[in-house]
Amino acid sequence: MGENQLSDPQLYIGIDGGGSKCRATIYSHNHQLLGTGVAGRANPLHGLEQTFKSITESTHLALADAGLSTETCSQLVAGLGLAGVNVGHFYQQIINWQHPFKSMFLTTDLHTACIGAHNGEDGAVIITGTGSCGYAHVGHQSISLGGHGFALGDKGSGAWLGLKAAEHVLLALDGFAANTQLTQKLLAHFNVSDAIGLVENLAGKSSSVYAQLARLVIESAHDGDDVAKTIVKDGACYISELARRLFSINPSRFSMIGGLAEPLLPWIDDDVASKVSPALSSPEFGACLFAQKQFKTQSVA
Repeated sequence: MGENQLSDPQLYIGIDGGGSKCRATIYSHNHQLLGTGVAGRANPLHGLEQTFKSITESTHLALADAGLSTETCSQLVAGLGLAGVNVGHFYQQIINWQHPFKSMFLTTDLHTACIGAHNGEDGAVIITGTGSCGYAHVGHQSISLGGHGFALGDKGSGAWLGLKAAEHVLLALDGFAANTQLTQKLLAHFNVSDAIGLVENLAGKSSSVYAQLARLVIESAHDGDDVAKTIVKDGACYISELARRLFSINPSRFSMIGGLAEPLLPWIDDDVASKVSPALSSPEFGACLFAQKQFKTQSVA
Protein backbone atom coordinates (compact mmCIF):
# COMPACT_ATOMS: atom_id res chain seq x y z
CA MET A 1 0.00 0.00 0.00
CA GLY A 2 0.98 3.67 -0.07
CA GLU A 3 1.66 6.20 -2.76
CA ASN A 4 2.87 3.57 -5.22
CA GLN A 5 -0.75 2.52 -5.61
CA LEU A 6 -1.32 5.72 -7.55
CA SER A 7 0.41 4.07 -10.51
CA ASP A 8 -2.58 1.73 -10.82
CA PRO A 9 -4.89 2.63 -13.74
CA GLN A 10 -7.76 3.58 -11.42
CA LEU A 11 -8.66 3.52 -7.73
CA TYR A 12 -12.24 2.92 -6.61
CA ILE A 13 -14.07 3.57 -3.36
CA GLY A 14 -17.17 1.67 -2.35
CA ILE A 15 -19.38 3.38 0.22
CA ASP A 16 -22.20 1.76 2.18
CA GLY A 17 -24.33 4.24 4.10
CA GLY A 18 -27.19 3.35 6.42
CA GLY A 19 -29.08 4.48 9.48
CA SER A 20 -26.28 3.80 11.95
CA LYS A 21 -22.97 4.08 10.11
CA CYS A 22 -21.18 4.77 6.86
CA ARG A 23 -18.38 2.43 5.77
CA ALA A 24 -16.00 3.29 2.93
CA THR A 25 -13.43 0.95 1.40
CA ILE A 26 -10.84 1.77 -1.26
CA TYR A 27 -9.98 -0.85 -3.89
CA SER A 28 -7.45 -1.06 -6.69
CA HIS A 29 -8.63 -1.69 -10.25
CA ASN A 30 -8.10 -5.43 -9.69
CA HIS A 31 -10.10 -5.40 -6.43
CA GLN A 32 -7.25 -5.38 -3.92
CA LEU A 33 -8.53 -3.88 -0.67
CA LEU A 34 -6.37 -0.88 0.22
CA GLY A 35 -8.07 0.80 3.18
CA THR A 36 -11.32 1.18 5.11
CA GLY A 37 -12.93 3.91 7.19
CA VAL A 38 -16.14 4.09 9.23
CA ALA A 39 -18.10 7.22 10.18
CA GLY A 40 -21.61 8.12 11.39
CA ARG A 41 -24.94 7.46 9.73
CA ALA A 42 -25.50 8.33 6.07
CA ASN A 43 -29.21 8.15 5.39
CA PRO A 44 -30.52 11.37 3.81
CA LEU A 45 -33.82 10.82 5.66
CA HIS A 46 -31.87 11.93 8.74
CA GLY A 47 -30.38 14.98 7.03
CA LEU A 48 -28.33 15.68 3.93
CA GLU A 49 -25.55 17.50 5.76
CA GLN A 50 -25.02 14.53 8.06
CA THR A 51 -24.95 12.23 5.03
CA PHE A 52 -22.34 14.30 3.20
CA LYS A 53 -20.29 14.65 6.39
CA SER A 54 -20.28 10.88 6.99
CA ILE A 55 -19.34 10.10 3.38
CA THR A 56 -16.47 12.59 3.53
CA GLU A 57 -15.23 11.44 6.95
CA SER A 58 -15.33 7.74 6.09
CA THR A 59 -13.51 8.48 2.82
CA HIS A 60 -10.74 10.40 4.60
CA LEU A 61 -10.37 7.61 7.16
CA ALA A 62 -10.14 5.04 4.35
CA LEU A 63 -7.49 7.12 2.58
CA ALA A 64 -5.48 7.36 5.79
CA ASP A 65 -5.83 3.60 6.34
CA ALA A 66 -4.54 3.04 2.78
CA GLY A 67 -1.58 5.33 3.34
CA LEU A 68 -2.89 7.82 0.78
CA SER A 69 -3.18 11.59 1.08
CA THR A 70 -6.55 13.32 1.31
CA GLU A 71 -5.80 14.94 -2.08
CA THR A 72 -6.10 11.46 -3.62
CA CYS A 73 -9.87 11.75 -3.07
CA SER A 74 -10.18 13.65 -6.35
CA GLN A 75 -8.73 10.63 -8.19
CA LEU A 76 -11.23 8.11 -6.79
CA VAL A 77 -14.19 6.73 -8.71
CA ALA A 78 -16.89 6.33 -6.07
CA GLY A 79 -19.80 3.95 -5.85
CA LEU A 80 -22.38 4.94 -3.24
CA GLY A 81 -25.03 2.59 -1.90
CA LEU A 82 -27.18 4.67 0.43
CA ALA A 83 -30.33 4.02 2.41
CA GLY A 84 -33.14 6.46 1.63
CA VAL A 85 -32.24 7.22 -2.00
CA ASN A 86 -35.14 5.07 -3.21
CA VAL A 87 -37.04 8.30 -2.47
CA GLY A 88 -36.68 10.33 -5.67
CA HIS A 89 -35.91 13.78 -4.28
CA PHE A 90 -33.22 12.41 -1.97
CA TYR A 91 -31.61 10.62 -4.91
CA GLN A 92 -31.59 13.87 -6.88
CA GLN A 93 -30.13 15.87 -3.99
CA ILE A 94 -27.26 13.42 -3.58
CA ILE A 95 -26.62 13.38 -7.34
CA ASN A 96 -26.50 17.19 -7.31
CA TRP A 97 -23.90 17.24 -4.51
CA GLN A 98 -20.62 18.91 -5.41
CA HIS A 99 -18.79 15.74 -4.43
CA PRO A 100 -15.01 15.50 -3.99
CA PHE A 101 -14.52 12.44 -6.23
CA LYS A 102 -13.35 12.01 -9.82
CA SER A 103 -16.72 10.41 -10.59
CA MET A 104 -19.63 9.32 -8.41
CA PHE A 105 -22.28 6.70 -9.11
CA LEU A 106 -25.28 6.38 -6.80
CA THR A 107 -27.76 3.61 -6.08
CA THR A 108 -29.56 2.14 -3.07
CA ASP A 109 -27.78 0.28 -0.28
CA LEU A 110 -30.02 -2.67 -1.18
CA HIS A 111 -28.67 -2.80 -4.72
CA THR A 112 -25.01 -2.65 -3.73
CA ALA A 113 -25.57 -5.13 -0.89
CA CYS A 114 -27.04 -7.61 -3.38
CA ILE A 115 -24.17 -7.09 -5.82
CA GLY A 116 -21.66 -7.68 -3.04
CA ALA A 117 -23.46 -10.64 -1.47
CA HIS A 118 -23.33 -12.54 -4.76
CA ASN A 119 -20.11 -11.10 -6.20
CA GLY A 120 -21.95 -9.40 -9.03
CA GLU A 121 -24.13 -12.37 -9.94
CA ASP A 122 -27.93 -12.64 -9.70
CA GLY A 123 -29.45 -13.28 -6.30
CA ALA A 124 -31.58 -11.96 -3.45
CA VAL A 125 -30.72 -10.18 -0.24
CA ILE A 126 -32.50 -8.96 2.87
CA ILE A 127 -30.94 -6.25 5.01
CA THR A 128 -31.92 -6.39 8.67
CA GLY A 129 -30.04 -3.72 10.54
CA THR A 130 -31.27 -0.35 11.75
CA GLY A 131 -33.87 -0.68 8.97
CA SER A 132 -35.17 -3.59 6.92
CA CYS A 133 -35.63 -4.15 3.19
CA GLY A 134 -35.33 -6.80 0.51
CA TYR A 135 -34.08 -6.95 -3.07
CA ALA A 136 -33.81 -9.63 -5.73
CA HIS A 137 -32.36 -9.48 -9.24
CA VAL A 138 -32.64 -12.29 -11.75
CA GLY A 139 -31.95 -11.61 -15.42
CA HIS A 140 -34.10 -8.64 -16.41
CA GLN A 141 -36.39 -8.98 -13.38
CA SER A 142 -35.94 -7.26 -10.05
CA ILE A 143 -38.00 -6.83 -6.89
CA SER A 144 -37.43 -4.16 -4.25
CA LEU A 145 -39.52 -4.31 -1.08
CA GLY A 146 -39.63 -2.46 2.23
CA GLY A 147 -37.10 0.17 3.15
CA HIS A 148 -39.82 2.75 3.75
CA GLY A 149 -37.98 4.23 6.69
CA PHE A 150 -38.54 4.66 10.39
CA ALA A 151 -41.25 4.79 11.69
CA LEU A 152 -43.42 4.25 8.58
CA GLY A 153 -42.08 0.76 7.96
CA ASP A 154 -38.86 -1.22 8.41
CA LYS A 155 -40.72 -3.97 10.27
CA GLY A 156 -38.42 -6.57 11.78
CA SER A 157 -35.53 -4.10 11.91
CA GLY A 158 -33.53 -3.03 14.94
CA ALA A 159 -35.35 0.30 15.10
CA TRP A 160 -38.74 -1.42 14.84
CA LEU A 161 -37.89 -3.91 17.61
CA GLY A 162 -36.76 -1.04 19.84
CA LEU A 163 -39.85 1.03 19.09
CA LYS A 164 -42.24 -1.85 19.84
CA ALA A 165 -40.43 -2.59 23.09
CA ALA A 166 -40.54 1.06 24.16
CA GLU A 167 -44.25 1.32 23.31
CA HIS A 168 -45.07 -1.73 25.43
CA VAL A 169 -42.87 -0.71 28.36
CA LEU A 170 -44.50 2.72 28.53
CA LEU A 171 -47.95 1.10 28.55
CA ALA A 172 -46.81 -1.35 31.24
CA LEU A 173 -45.42 1.45 33.41
CA ASP A 174 -48.80 3.17 33.19
CA GLY A 175 -50.58 -0.07 34.12
CA PHE A 176 -52.15 -0.78 30.74
CA ALA A 177 -50.04 -3.72 29.54
CA ALA A 178 -48.51 -6.96 30.82
CA ASN A 179 -45.34 -6.85 32.87
CA THR A 180 -42.11 -7.66 31.04
CA GLN A 181 -38.42 -7.87 31.91
CA LEU A 182 -37.95 -5.31 29.14
CA THR A 183 -39.11 -2.63 31.57
CA GLN A 184 -36.07 -2.86 33.83
CA LYS A 185 -33.73 -3.40 30.87
CA LEU A 186 -34.87 -0.24 29.10
CA LEU A 187 -34.84 1.82 32.31
CA ALA A 188 -31.31 0.59 33.05
CA HIS A 189 -30.17 1.21 29.46
CA PHE A 190 -31.00 4.91 29.79
CA ASN A 191 -30.21 5.05 33.52
CA VAL A 192 -33.68 6.39 34.36
CA SER A 193 -36.38 5.27 36.81
CA ASP A 194 -39.74 6.07 35.24
CA ALA A 195 -41.76 6.57 32.06
CA ILE A 196 -40.89 10.24 31.80
CA GLY A 197 -37.21 9.34 31.84
CA LEU A 198 -37.74 6.98 28.90
CA VAL A 199 -39.72 9.59 26.98
CA GLU A 200 -37.00 12.18 27.52
CA ASN A 201 -34.46 9.79 25.98
CA LEU A 202 -36.61 8.56 23.08
CA ALA A 203 -39.04 11.28 21.98
CA GLY A 204 -38.07 12.61 18.56
CA LYS A 205 -34.91 10.50 18.39
CA SER A 206 -33.58 8.86 15.23
CA SER A 207 -33.92 5.22 14.22
CA SER A 208 -30.37 4.46 15.38
CA VAL A 209 -31.29 5.28 19.00
CA TYR A 210 -34.20 2.83 18.90
CA ALA A 211 -32.04 0.23 17.15
CA GLN A 212 -29.69 0.19 20.14
CA LEU A 213 -32.55 -1.44 22.10
CA ALA A 214 -32.90 -4.39 19.71
CA ARG A 215 -30.23 -6.43 21.50
CA LEU A 216 -32.20 -6.13 24.75
CA VAL A 217 -35.39 -7.32 23.02
CA ILE A 218 -33.73 -10.37 21.48
CA GLU A 219 -31.95 -11.21 24.76
CA SER A 220 -35.27 -11.07 26.60
CA ALA A 221 -36.94 -13.23 23.97
CA HIS A 222 -34.24 -15.87 24.37
CA ASP A 223 -34.80 -15.68 28.15
CA GLY A 224 -38.46 -16.58 27.56
CA ASP A 225 -40.06 -13.18 28.17
CA ASP A 226 -43.50 -13.42 26.53
CA VAL A 227 -43.68 -9.79 25.47
CA ALA A 228 -40.23 -9.85 23.87
CA LYS A 229 -40.97 -13.18 22.19
CA THR A 230 -44.17 -11.79 20.67
CA ILE A 231 -42.31 -8.75 19.29
CA VAL A 232 -39.42 -10.78 17.86
CA LYS A 233 -41.71 -13.44 16.37
CA ASP A 234 -43.84 -10.75 14.69
CA GLY A 235 -40.75 -9.12 13.18
CA ALA A 236 -39.27 -12.45 12.08
CA CYS A 237 -42.59 -13.47 10.49
CA TYR A 238 -42.48 -10.33 8.36
CA ILE A 239 -38.87 -11.01 7.32
CA SER A 240 -39.85 -14.56 6.36
CA GLU A 241 -42.75 -13.28 4.23
CA LEU A 242 -40.44 -10.70 2.67
CA ALA A 243 -38.05 -13.48 1.67
CA ARG A 244 -40.84 -15.55 0.11
CA ARG A 245 -41.83 -12.59 -2.04
CA LEU A 246 -38.23 -12.33 -3.25
CA PHE A 247 -38.19 -16.07 -4.01
CA SER A 248 -41.03 -15.57 -6.51
CA ILE A 249 -38.48 -14.82 -9.28
CA ASN A 250 -36.32 -17.82 -8.28
CA PRO A 251 -33.00 -16.25 -7.29
CA SER A 252 -30.18 -18.80 -7.28
CA ARG A 253 -28.70 -17.42 -4.05
CA PHE A 254 -30.15 -15.68 -0.99
CA SER A 255 -28.28 -13.88 1.78
CA MET A 256 -29.27 -11.96 4.89
CA ILE A 257 -26.95 -9.17 5.99
CA GLY A 258 -26.91 -6.43 8.59
CA GLY A 259 -26.43 -6.35 12.34
CA LEU A 260 -29.61 -8.34 13.05
CA ALA A 261 -29.21 -10.99 10.35
CA GLU A 262 -27.54 -13.52 12.65
CA PRO A 263 -29.54 -12.77 15.85
CA LEU A 264 -32.85 -13.01 13.96
CA LEU A 265 -32.00 -16.22 12.07
CA PRO A 266 -33.20 -18.61 14.82
CA TRP A 267 -36.61 -16.90 14.70
CA ILE A 268 -36.99 -17.03 10.89
CA ASP A 269 -39.24 -19.73 9.43
CA ASP A 270 -37.35 -22.94 8.58
CA ASP A 271 -38.20 -22.87 4.87
CA VAL A 272 -36.52 -19.46 4.59
CA ALA A 273 -33.63 -20.07 7.00
CA SER A 274 -32.64 -23.19 5.07
CA LYS A 275 -32.05 -21.11 1.93
CA VAL A 276 -29.73 -18.56 3.52
CA SER A 277 -26.22 -18.55 2.08
CA PRO A 278 -23.32 -16.46 3.41
CA ALA A 279 -22.69 -13.15 1.67
CA LEU A 280 -19.66 -13.60 -0.59
CA SER A 281 -18.47 -10.00 -0.26
CA SER A 282 -19.33 -6.78 1.55
CA PRO A 283 -21.79 -4.08 0.44
CA GLU A 284 -18.79 -1.76 -0.06
CA PHE A 285 -17.32 -4.23 -2.54
CA GLY A 286 -20.72 -4.32 -4.24
CA ALA A 287 -20.58 -0.53 -4.47
CA CYS A 288 -17.08 -0.81 -5.97
CA LEU A 289 -18.27 -3.30 -8.61
CA PHE A 290 -21.23 -1.04 -9.39
CA ALA A 291 -18.97 2.01 -9.80
CA GLN A 292 -16.45 0.09 -11.89
CA LYS A 293 -19.15 -1.11 -14.29
CA GLN A 294 -20.75 2.32 -14.57
CA PHE A 295 -17.42 4.08 -15.04
CA LYS A 296 -16.32 1.72 -17.80
CA THR A 297 -19.69 2.06 -19.53
CA GLN A 298 -19.41 5.86 -19.32
CA SER A 299 -15.86 5.78 -20.63
CA VAL A 300 -16.85 3.66 -23.65
CA ALA A 301 -19.78 5.97 -24.39
